[in-house]
Amino acid sequence: MALPSPNLDDRRFQQFVDDAKRFIQRRAPEWTDHNVSDPGITLVETVAHIADQIVYRLNRVPEKNQLAFLDLAGITLFPPSAARAEVTFRLSAPQEEPVRVPPGTELATSRPEKGDAVVFATERPLTIVPCELRHLAVHHHGEAVTDRTADLAEGVDSRCFAQTPAPGDCLLFGLSAAVPHCTVVLDLDSRVDGVGVDPRQPPLAWEAWTEDGWAECGVEEDGTGGLNRPGHLILHVPGGHARSRTGGRLAGWLRCRVTEPAPDQPFYAASPTLRSAEAYTIGGTTPAVHAETVHDEALGEATGLPGQRLTLARRPVVADDPPVLLQTAEEGGWTDWEVVPDFASSRPYDRHVTLDATTGTIAFGPAVREPDGTLRQYGMVPPKGAVIRARRYRTGGGRAGNVARGTIRVLRTSVPYVSEVVNREAARGGVDGETVEEARLRAPITLRAQERAVTLRDYEELARRAAPDTARITCLEGDRDEHGAYAVRVLVVPQAVPDPDGRLRFEQLVPDDALLSRITRHLDERRPIGTRLAVGPPYYQGVTVVATVHAFRGTDTDRVRRETHDALHRHLDPLTGGVDGRGWPFGRPIQAGELFAVLQRVPGVELVDRVTLHPADPISGKRGEGTDRVDLRAEALPFSFDHRVRVIGDDT
Repeated sequence: MALPSPNLDDRRFQQFVDDAKRFIQRRAPEWTDHNVSDPGITLVETVAHIADQIVYRLNRVPEKNQLAFLDLAGITLFPPSAARAEVTFRLSAPQEEPVRVPPGTELATSRPEKGDAVVFATERPLTIVPCELRHLAVHHHGEAVTDRTADLAEGVDSRCFAQTPAPGDCLLFGLSAAVPHCTVVLDLDSRVDGVGVDPRQPPLAWEAWTEDGWAECGVEEDGTGGLNRPGHLILHVPGGHARSRTGGRLAGWLRCRVTEPAPDQPFYAASPTLRSAEAYTIGGTTPAVHAETVHDEALGEATGLPGQRLTLARRPVVADDPPVLLQTAEEGGWTDWEVVPDFASSRPYDRHVTLDATTGTIAFGPAVREPDGTLRQYGMVPPKGAVIRARRYRTGGGRAGNVARGTIRVLRTSVPYVSEVVNREAARGGVDGETVEEARLRAPITLRAQERAVTLRDYEELARRAAPDTARITCLEGDRDEHGAYAVRVLVVPQAVPDPDGRLRFEQLVPDDALLSRITRHLDERRPIGTRLAVGPPYYQGVTVVATVHAFRGTDTDRVRRETHDALHRHLDPLTGGVDGRGWPFGRPIQAGELFAVLQRVPGVELVDRVTLHPADPISGKRGEGTDRVDLRAEALPFSFDHRVRVIGDDT
């Protein structure tokens, strides 16, 4: 690991001389000859030379010793993590043959005015499979599946559900092929008679049959308003979609299922009808990573000696499987080498290497002299003169990859029949590499904990190590009534990238199951026996600010209104809000007086007249009574919900 040397004092010889001359002017103004020929200046330069040598040594003791100790203790800098996003490829038109998007296809954001575009690359192959509608069936709750394909062919109006729809009724579409990870369009001629549902929130769930059962489809657009009118739906079919036999028909099945209505959600009074339907594939979705792929990089020749080190030209290296595909040219062709964390279990004939992802350094196994005097080789040494190359690795990562949704739109690698690409959700998970200062702060905690979680600080540190791509992690004592005795509660706030309007959506702040499982597994192996562990999201307290402000004469009130909303969202942001901009502290109350100051600092605001806080539920949208203070529990963070600011100006 390469740790840079510290620089405690960056002054050099000439700066010492200049400082001394300025000091002479203040303390001895009668000394006017500052030329190098003056004997006094000669003495000044001599002292400056000695000071320069002292600083040179000071910059290496004792901090360099401390950094050397970090190396000895095995504390290495964490490499950057790469952001990932699901990107959707759209075809120019439905195709009759499958369209294949190879792995490594490069995408990018639009190039900004300053800086470079952010480059992504697909992680796995994508096959956009064509399909068409072959079968139509209905399944009323508690009854057998009924085939309605003939009615569809004859153009007869067919009820989608029971005459009086009930939760569990299903309308099934049988596709000619399974279309995993594909985007499917359903063109439907749907109609409903009588009182129906709210087209904006119909009690319907779209699902696809997979090997593990029915899985939810993503609905990008519903032009039918819940099967209330003719239109089309755009569905994103999950991976694992497979053909199955339903009602005696073998097809790739999709279904529309009636769900239990939520409180105050309108429900069907009559079943909608379907006269015609058509299905076709228009695109597909695959994961992409913020990285550039490097192919066939020559690293040099093997020396035949143990412990040889080579450095990649591009760094840092982004985690991959494997992180770098290393090969040597030996008899019979190119031979692969395996990247391992260390050589502790490597035998002399194992083709093992280690990789420092931060510096891009590849090391072959060392030879260690044992206590009995024998020399033991850890890992195989390539033969002398063998050509070494990096067949493939990825470089990139960092926070720059955390881009908002809808920003990855440039297709850098041409793919036939693909007209556009877009990320429907923000890319997240990008974390900058650890700095030396951060490593120095982490070292005492790491050495004290020794991979064991005892104190609350230990749990936080180990959780961050398990998931460095999280935004915030805090640890609290668990409530005995809720979590039992000796419980530890770990609160996880995921990374979230605001939408282009600068707002965070509530669902972005909920960590996914994979992230929680990763942290839970890591901590579960390191917790003391008898300690209960609860890993989950914090409680988000919705807050609505209702305020009245006066703008200066001649000020654009619409601009002031937008900026006051922005200021409130920034200050109450759970990730970047608060006084120090590091996120609102857990459990810290929200007070109207503090928001008075926030609004008063907005350009164009002359006077803040009134500020009222309303506790709100971000899910149901219900608000509580107005108050001057909203108290938060120890595990709670605020969430801005539908602020209302009235701006009084010339035009009001």
